[in-house]
Amino acid sequence: MAEEHEPLILDLVEWIAAQPRPYSEVMEAWRTSCPRLPVWEDAVDRGLVERKQDGSKDPQVCVTAAGLELLRRNGRGSKLAV
Repeated sequence: MAEEHEPLILDLVEWIAAQPRPYSEVMEAWRTSCPRLPVWEDAVDRGLVERKQDGSKDPQVCVTAAGLELLRRNGRGSKLAV
């Protein structure tokens, strides 16, 4: 199923790789109630992004090494700020 929305997963990971985002911002932009389109959930399950608590009320969402590798393999690593 993840293959069907792989381009969206790449978009999500690339968006977060450009700059870590507050969890609430990520959820506002990427959460879906559609069980056929679990982009956020798949990215987390695959270890491409992670939440990091930095002491603030809203954790930051960052790209993992696996997420950066996925971007590079798909030719999306050229504009990364990380």
